[in-house]
Amino acid sequence: MSSVVLSEVCEVPLKDLPLDNWMAHLPNALWDIPLCNLSIPGSHNAITYCLDKNDRSPVDLTQPDVLQKLDKYMKPLIRPFVYKWAIAQECTVKEQLDGGVRYCDLRIAHRPNDSSTDLYFYHGVYTTITVEVPVTLRNLWSKGFQVIISYEHNVVNCHSELWSHIPYWWANKSKAEALIEEFERRKQSGRPAGFFVTGINLTEDLKYICSHPTESLKDMVMSTYPTLLAWVKEQRPGSNTGSINIIAGDFVTESQFVPTVIALNEKLLKRTS
Repeated sequence: MSSVVLSEVCEVPLKDLPLDNWMAHLPNALWDIPLCNLSIPGSHNAITYCLDKNDRSPVDLTQPDVLQKLDKYMKPLIRPFVYKWAIAQECTVKEQLDGGVRYCDLRIAHRPNDSSTDLYFYHGVYTTITVEVPVTLRNLWSKGFQVIISYEHNVVNCHSELWSHIPYWWANKSKAEALIEEFERRKQSGRPAGFFVTGINLTEDLKYICSHPTESLKDMVMSTYPTLLAWVKEQRPGSNTGSINIIAGDFVTESQFVPTVIALNEKLLKRTS
């Protein structure tokens, strides 16, 4: 039995669309496809470009106790390593959005031993900028912004206007091949309902850092992007088992990551059997 998903000829290959407003240039046949069935590029740890490099920030509380103690007593030696492996993006959020990103992964917390009510973004250490206002749909709508906010916190149970948590597939692997193997295993069980993120972001561990003392997270990521993007090209958006939705990565403006993810939507325009 044959079924038609969509059929339309693209005048311009999707990988060549203007990245700053690529969604507006999608073929008409994709305009009514649920967003959770499109292929959307995302940014992992989107605001790590402005981590506090003046050593004023403590190491964030999600880090291992041993790292927090080493940073406290051996800061001049340890802190450079923290920065090298904590910075996951070098471009501002605006530059990432102009570069085609439509999902941002943000980590927000109160800084320890801070008497103020300020909230910061963090990853390894905290950022120099604060979260100026509570991020809710109401105040974003009042400013004319268009955005969906997903909170990974039980606060969503108290506010009906907030979107529930969007699942994030994270493999916790330092090698591209191991990450791909983990995602292929998960795909066999089917995709989550609605929005979900596949994070092709590699995760360094202490063993990896010690064995690569002169490298950084960027070195690790950029050396594996050819393998990771080759896997991305094989993926298909949609609602079927094994389909993808949002794909998030590190240093997303430094490679062909964004055009590769956008181009996957062409597969929704072809006939399938």
